[in-house]
Amino acid sequence: MNLTRLAGNAPLKRQLELETARRGLSHAYILSGPAGSGKRTLAGLLAAALVCDRRGGALPCLSCAGCRKAEGGIHPDIVRVGDDGKDISVAQVRALRADAYIRPNEAERKVYILENAQTMNASAQNAMLKLLEEGPAYAAFLLIADNGGGLLQTVRSRCEELELSPVPLADCRRYLAARFPGKTEEERE
Repeated sequence: MNLTRLAGNAPLKRQLELETARRGLSHAYILSGPAGSGKRTLAGLLAAALVCDRRGGALPCLSCAGCRKAEGGIHPDIVRVGDDGKDISVAQVRALRADAYIRPNEAERKVYILENAQTMNASAQNAMLKLLEEGPAYAAFLLIADNGGGLLQTVRSRCEELELSPVPLADCRRYLAARFPGKTEEERE
């Protein structure tokens, strides 16, 4: 798994690399952690890996058409829910469920990224639970939450939980220096 764009979180990266090498990517993940820990970056990398055109090697390749579209936020098989800052309603989950049964447009998988998943009320989470249990094999779900404990235990039991840690300042500086070598230290700061 190519997780070079995710700063810090070395134990989590090792865990993901071992698991994906052994059995591939799961159909559902809960990505939790404090603000700035890389939840959205990891969600983007996992989504790109799920729609990557390349087979074999470290996914995502970040160079194929699928990965470029995923990075640009224009891949038709990656659907974002709850990125408007409002709570995710049961109606949104039902619409997502209806959409999940429509086959992917371009990729082999269809990926749903639920921002602020902890804002789903119990009814929305129960609707989501049905989809996690009985959804189509090509559908994958990435639930982003500040705290995975805010989700029902039944939902959590159907997902793999990946808890991200804040990136230490020294690691952050090294990462930014390697990623943006043309910028001055003040600009990176």
